[in-house]
Amino acid sequence: MQEVDVKSVDLGQAVVVGVELGLETTPVILGGPVLAEHLRVDEGNALGPVVDRFGFGPAGAGKSVMQIVDRRIGYVDGEGPDVIAHLRIVLGPTADSKPSINSRLMDLPVVPPVKPMLAKAIGGIPEHGDLAFEPKWDGFRCIVFRDGAEIYLGSRNEKPLTRYFPELLEPLQQCLPQRCVIDGEIIVTIDDHLGFDALQQRIHPAASRVERLAAETPAEFVAFDVLAVNDTSLLDEPFRDRRRILETISSGFEPPIHLVPSTLDRTIAHQWYVRFEGAGLDGLIAKPCNGVYLPNKRAQFKVKHTRTADVVVAGYRMHKDGNGVGSLLVGLHDEQQRLHHMGVASSFKASLRAELVDTLAPNIIEDFAVHPWSEWMNPQAHQGGLMPGAPSRWSSGKPSQDWTPLDCELVAEVKYEAVLNGRFRGTTRFVRWRPDREAASCEYSQLEQAAPMGISEVLNARG
Repeated sequence: MQEVDVKSVDLGQAVVVGVELGLETTPVILGGPVLAEHLRVDEGNALGPVVDRFGFGPAGAGKSVMQIVDRRIGYVDGEGPDVIAHLRIVLGPTADSKPSINSRLMDLPVVPPVKPMLAKAIGGIPEHGDLAFEPKWDGFRCIVFRDGAEIYLGSRNEKPLTRYFPELLEPLQQCLPQRCVIDGEIIVTIDDHLGFDALQQRIHPAASRVERLAAETPAEFVAFDVLAVNDTSLLDEPFRDRRRILETISSGFEPPIHLVPSTLDRTIAHQWYVRFEGAGLDGLIAKPCNGVYLPNKRAQFKVKHTRTADVVVAGYRMHKDGNGVGSLLVGLHDEQQRLHHMGVASSFKASLRAELVDTLAPNIIEDFAVHPWSEWMNPQAHQGGLMPGAPSRWSSGKPSQDWTPLDCELVAEVKYEAVLNGRFRGTTRFVRWRPDREAASCEYSQLEQAAPMGISEVLNARG
């Protein structure tokens, strides 16, 4: 067993490292906010400190760490640890340098990590300006770096997605130019509809689970920008030119690789905004045609659906700083008058957080057994339910201190963006109290439902 002192390792030296993943420990790969100064290396297999969840970061004084290749050593099988060895972990030059794939190994004019360009929310489709409009996807943002046989999938937070979507690597090899950087979105479709819940399940530490889900719920990639081709960086080129280049590249696309539809016609954009919600999309992106690519800057615009609903306030959680209410637990009744958990309403000003403590105090119930969600003390009740909590949150038949139950008599108006699998999707904001509404009248039937349509129709749309 060779012991390596990170402080003494030469810059650029390849070090084989890994992490032991115990079932009772947060799964990680080597690299995080803080990495131990010593790594234990043993002929390709190494057990190191458990640090950050699938993260990268400083490795000792004046060094940074990055991952090139993963090698699976074992599986999480319920009986032993899962060990993943990471090959060619390369130490970088400075303490504050951003971890990245070694540019010597990826010969591209734009190398990872790159934070994608973002969009700021606006109230509606702009009536003026030279803009291109695209559907807004509900998936994982991903920048694809290809250098010959090497493909790296970078995420919005600069952490790699490559190991979670192995089924995309061969199609990307077949469809993309030999050397390029493409910005887009990873999605999963279920019955020709966006399946964000299924997509979230794809991020898992066990290689066996990753392989199984890759077959059961395969991902697709929707390309909507290009950052580099061959030796040319396109970051400083206007979007209209980048789009033209991307359209040329897309001539070689085949499912599961797609080109996002785009239009300059505001009438078509408005039609997309209304119709595409039925496929699970959540609005439009408006891109300035003359805009250059600005990583991590909100230089584009997003138009999201916003609606209101009157909901039952069934409980609350205190703010993380302990000063006032942080969120309201809200629900709606079904046709049998069963109260379902819809999510939480939050985004309160500090003054309102403190005020809500007094407002809600008269509605606190001491006997949790009379609460509509008291059945969640029974683990069997969690099968197919939409209420908050899990069996681990209950102790000795009493709710934990995670939230405070109310008598379900108060009604609030909230602003929401969409409903996914029976819950509010995205940020839900408190608007006002509705003392004129009876809690029993707050039902699912008030929610607007977009006419259903398939993702295939969205991807085949023409602007």
